Amino acid sequence: MSEQQEKPGNPVVSGLVALLAVGLTVGLVLGGVALVVTELVGVGDTETASADSTQRESLYLPKPQKTKGSGPQITLQTEDTNEPSDDETDDPATETSEPTKTKSPDEVITLQAGQTEVANFGQIDLSGVYPGGEGAVLQVQRFENGRWVDFDATISVSNETFSSYVQTGVTGMNRFRVFDPSTGTASNEVRVSVLP
Repeated sequence: MSEQQEKPGNPVVSGLVALLAVGLTVGLVLGGVALVVTELVGVGDTETASADSTQRESLYLPKPQKTKGSGPQITLQTEDTNEPSDDETDDPATETSEPTKTKSPDEVITLQAGQTEVANFGQIDLSGVYPGGEGAVLQVQRFENGRWVDFDATISVSNETFSSYVQTGVTGMNRFRVFDPSTGTASNEVRVSVLP
């Protein structure tokens, strides 16, 4: 008999068995290395991780305290009143310079101030809603000497909302509103105290 006939088995099967043995050996070695690394790093150790997190991390939450002052910090006038305020008189010289038209509720300009009290030349944030006033340019006005006077500021309406800020050096109680000269519509007034 020849030498080739004496060897039993197929060379393809022998190659597959050898490849499987090498793959298993490499997998076991890599698994052992991964196990050693995780032990050294401490990944997956829940007892150590929870103990370390309580020692290194903390959350300081102060005790709740009542705020100073009474009432809301921002007040929106929700009703349209045509009655004069306490500061106004029935004297015709104190009437507004522009007649305001009564509008339907969906055309009312609502104004609010972000602050009720600011320092001299402090920023007074004005914002509001003007339904149906898309693209309008509103004139900021201040109440002076019994009438509304244009303030040196305008605000554009976008998506039926507007926001900007003004600054003033006039100390005391300041009354602001916005006015749409194209329709004669005025907003409610907001009051901001400017400290000296």
